[in-house]
Amino acid sequence: MRHFFGTDGIRGKANQPPMTVEIAQKLGQAAGLHFRRGEHRHSVLLGKDTRLSGYMIESALVSGFLSAGMDVTLVGPLPTPAIAMLTRSLRADLAS
Repeated sequence: MRHFFGTDGIRGKANQPPMTVEIAQKLGQAAGLHFRRGEHRHSVLLGKDTRLSGYMIESALVSGFLSAGMDVTLVGPLPTPAIAMLTRSLRADLAS
């Protein structure tokens, strides 16, 4: 069994396993399907850092979440505590 997650999420160099577009898309889809519970509209909040590869990973995650029926809100580059605060205040089901 392959392990993708470390202490701080999936680590690695962009566009090289395990940090590929395909893995990011599948991760978004799997997470979206897992967190869809109940009959309400489900949403995910996506932030990122300022690395150029963030745009590639963000697009792949969005594709996966949308394919799972989630609404996606992109907030751009923000510090992690701001993502946590917005997740709660916007009542998102999950955030990344």
